[in-house]
Amino acid sequence: MLDKTTAAVILLIVFSAVLVQCEENATDSFLPLKKAGHCISEKCQLPNCRCSGLRLPSADFKEHVKEIPQLITVTFDDAVNVINYEQYQQVFDGLVNPDNCSVRGTFFVSHEYTDYTLVNALYQQGHEIALHSVTHGSGTDYWREADVQVLMAEFGQQIDMLVKFAKVNRKHIRGVRLPFLQISGNNTYEAAKRLGLLYDSSWPSQRNPPMWPYTLDYRSTQDCQIGPCPNAAIPGFWVSPMVTWFDTVGYSCAMIDGCIFPPKDEVDTLFEWMVDNFKRHYDGNRAPFGMYLHAAWFQRGRHYFEAFRKFLLYVNTLPDVYLTTASGVIHYMKHPTLGKPFPGCPKKPNTTCIKRNCGLRKMETGETRYMNVCDTCPSVYPWLGNALGETEHY
Repeated sequence: MLDKTTAAVILLIVFSAVLVQCEENATDSFLPLKKAGHCISEKCQLPNCRCSGLRLPSADFKEHVKEIPQLITVTFDDAVNVINYEQYQQVFDGLVNPDNCSVRGTFFVSHEYTDYTLVNALYQQGHEIALHSVTHGSGTDYWREADVQVLMAEFGQQIDMLVKFAKVNRKHIRGVRLPFLQISGNNTYEAAKRLGLLYDSSWPSQRNPPMWPYTLDYRSTQDCQIGPCPNAAIPGFWVSPMVTWFDTVGYSCAMIDGCIFPPKDEVDTLFEWMVDNFKRHYDGNRAPFGMYLHAAWFQRGRHYFEAFRKFLLYVNTLPDVYLTTASGVIHYMKHPTLGKPFPGCPKKPNTTCIKRNCGLRKMETGETRYMNVCDTCPSVYPWLGNALGETEHY
């Protein structure tokens, strides 16, 4: 046995080593970000680094642009509920890519008024579930001024909610979109990187030809439509630019429902407008084409949904067009090829969700909120600071 003096010395050494390690880890976590430098393609190589730009690298892609598969992403923002869920079923019904894989979309889900059992249903159908925050904030100032800790709370706690209430596998939650598309400079991307996310899809771009996704290892050449935009190096984190559409008088719109002067509310007129925006990509550099919107847009015009569906049916007949998720685009960017973009069809998740309808007190206001969750009701309405709705947190 050790005498007391020797034991005390050993304990002191161990404690000191642990303390030093903790200090080193804390320092690593909060090191100031380095300013991003000019991207040197020889140093920035796939699969984990890509310079920002308007073309895919290598001579093969430049000489055979028409053999680059045209990727399309269909994304919806905000709460998932019984009304828009039925629309989502109709949007994707029967669509199959040229590789015989089912078409999938990406849902940037916000917490409030979301039916988590329907999120689970979308997830099991193979759609991507991504982050759009717990609170959705109170306006653009909230997100513009948000520091890293606020952002990590908004999106980190939303991850907890999706895992608990919708039974989404944590490793399948890869992306984020800021409410109002309002980023907070470097903070947005630092928070997302710390949370282990893969990409952000919040940053609009009017560049022409359209921009391809890229990483933030080096300085971005993307135009800054809604500042502040990042200027730091955040290695390995991907930006999926929201390439803007153009309305009938030439104004840009990052989301379809943000277009100020849409076409006349006629199926064929709306359809041709969508085709015109699509062909800027398809007949150009083949950068991914984004169809970003809120489901509420379908209620604005009598023929909006019909035209949207007609467009999807049209592009689904083209042999080199693939409708995929936002994370599917990043997967392609890591391993770009001519022709068939993906090695096989992704497996659909298989989870069991027993629907529970919960009447819960929202502690901040005292009102009663109803929400559907998988398996077990929380004690109180989940919110920022109490993501799982546990009474003892108050």
